[in-house]
Amino acid sequence: MKILCTNDDGYLATGIQVLASAASGLGSVTTVAPDREQSATSHSLTLHHPLRARRTVDGTWVIDGTPTDCVILAVSELVGARPDVCLSGVNHGPNMGEDVLYSGTVAAAMEATVIGIPSVAISYTGDRFEELEGWEPVLRSILKGILEDRPFPDDTLFNVNLPGIEPTDVKGIKVTSLGRRRYAESITRAKDPQGKDYYWIGGGVAEWRGPKGSDFQAVEDGYVSVTPLHLDLTNYKLLEEVRGWNMTL
Repeated sequence: MKILCTNDDGYLATGIQVLASAASGLGSVTTVAPDREQSATSHSLTLHHPLRARRTVDGTWVIDGTPTDCVILAVSELVGARPDVCLSGVNHGPNMGEDVLYSGTVAAAMEATVIGIPSVAISYTGDRFEELEGWEPVLRSILKGILEDRPFPDDTLFNVNLPGIEPTDVKGIKVTSLGRRRYAESITRAKDPQGKDYYWIGGGVAEWRGPKGSDFQAVEDGYVSVTPLHLDLTNYKLLEEVRGWNMTL
């Protein structure tokens, strides 16, 4: 199996090194990752300046672009044979609920899915990223279960979130739906040295909600969350109702 590994935390992040090591037990791994942190870049592309790629001594491709750029360059130019699967992560922080709309980690897996490559995004919901190495055996087991020899679902990627606990304390795996979250006090307003206002988006406290089978509830209870995400965002339940609206030109 030919495996492409990428992320949005940059090629030096602990998470992608652990992921590549775990994946190496499943096949041949090529890593193509951003040269710096690209968190919350979502599915953005670099269109207005050229991209550059360089290779490190260990064979990692380093791109001065977004996670989506990395996947496109990997498949189109850098990787000799088309990957059989794309693994994105392990993200330093959760990607649950609405996070999947902003996440560069999820977007990289989504881009591979658009291209037709089976994909999995993996995130760690804890904050002790230096301890991610201990998750390698668990990661390998999760990936084996998802990538087992069966037809991979069309237009679907899997979003995995690891609970912020010791790997040995994990209770199991739950297949989940997306939860919901909102951030309180997520914008900081301050003044620069010249006395002018500036604004900083981020931080704040996340308030989670959702049904018992949601991703955030699973990790809160000590389980690995596995959520299948589909590319088709159409709200099919509303199609007939909206067709009945009086919309004319």
